[in-house]
Amino acid sequence: MEQQENKFELLKGDKVLWMVIILISFFSVFPVYSASSNLEYIVQNGTTTGHVIKHMFFVFLGLAIMRAVGTVKYEHIGKLSSILLGIMVILLFVTMFTGQKIDGASASRWLKIPGTPISFQPSSFAYLMLIIYLCRYLTKKIKRERLPIENIFYIFGPVLLVFILVAKDNGSTALMILIVSLAVMLVGQLSSKYILGFLGISGLFVGIFLFLALKTDLIGSNRVHTWVSRIETFANSKKNANVEDETVKAKNYQVNQAKAAIVHGGITGMGPGKSALKQMLPQSASDFIFAIIVEEYGFFGAFALITLYMIMMIRIVMIASKMRAFFGSLLVLSLGIMIFVQLAVNIAVAVNLIPVTGQPLPLISYGGTSMLVTYLQLGIILNVSSRILTFEEEGMGKKQNVEEINDIA
Repeated sequence: MEQQENKFELLKGDKVLWMVIILISFFSVFPVYSASSNLEYIVQNGTTTGHVIKHMFFVFLGLAIMRAVGTVKYEHIGKLSSILLGIMVILLFVTMFTGQKIDGASASRWLKIPGTPISFQPSSFAYLMLIIYLCRYLTKKIKRERLPIENIFYIFGPVLLVFILVAKDNGSTALMILIVSLAVMLVGQLSSKYILGFLGISGLFVGIFLFLALKTDLIGSNRVHTWVSRIETFANSKKNANVEDETVKAKNYQVNQAKAAIVHGGITGMGPGKSALKQMLPQSASDFIFAIIVEEYGFFGAFALITLYMIMMIRIVMIASKMRAFFGSLLVLSLGIMIFVQLAVNIAVAVNLIPVTGQPLPLISYGGTSMLVTYLQLGIILNVSSRILTFEEEGMGKKQNVEEINDIA
């Protein structure tokens, strides 16, 4: 019996969640290999083999990071979150002035590590650290009533600061930061008056930002006009759904190709690697990879993939419900919400339910930063799940001991 437990020690934490993650990670290689041919033949960037090898490298690196996170107590991660968030904020400032552009557009969201060819998106890590920081703040010394100025400074301040730094060049991520932060406040049982205040202040900040970006030159180069164009294109596509408007079709090219790929896939799909539209669909290996998955694997394949994601979400909720320490429970739910929102946004864009954004499909889309952040999120969740049995074995009380745990988290 002891040998059997040691055998599975490599997969520390919830075994079902581990299996789901491994299955999705393994499956991701096939659509990425197929869709990345677009990068080779159309974008003329690298080779298909090179891209899939790079993707596999990030998959294995992500799994290793996920397991490594399990060796550190999640309470320590919470304690370090404020420091790490501060570092990420500094990197966001640096990125605003020295970040790399994307196809010449004002999307300075990539920061290159000096002396290496490696680039990453500080916004993704800042987003993660912000949510962990909020979870810790909302559970630290949970019995003490905080002063209004504390909540305004320590909750609203970091959220709005990160939003402002990210919004200039990554509007969809900035909006998700506000939405998920609000969800964390709700789940974290923050008083309704502060939540209403956060909504009001956030709305004011968004309005001021949009005004300055659209009507003045104070913000400099930004992507606000691109967002407005995408929203207008989305609205026009819905309004003129049955009208042969070539202008609307041209602007809505990405979504039209994605919908065509989904329809082409039908019930059973065209088969792995047999997508006919991957060469015509921009970002087919990243933002629109779900459409390629449906085209190649059909409704059944997409349903199976979504089922795996739903099992992942269910296990996350189960882990949160079993964890007695409020910090651990809130942390798991918050990270789960981050993953779910990203998943929902990616699929909603592919089926034309919302305007086009740049959000990847978790664990599948080609790209390093977002994938590694997702593995890091799941690693923390598995870390918490591995502690559930420990708390049960130690016989932690339902009130006193849990409050002590929350106080020191």
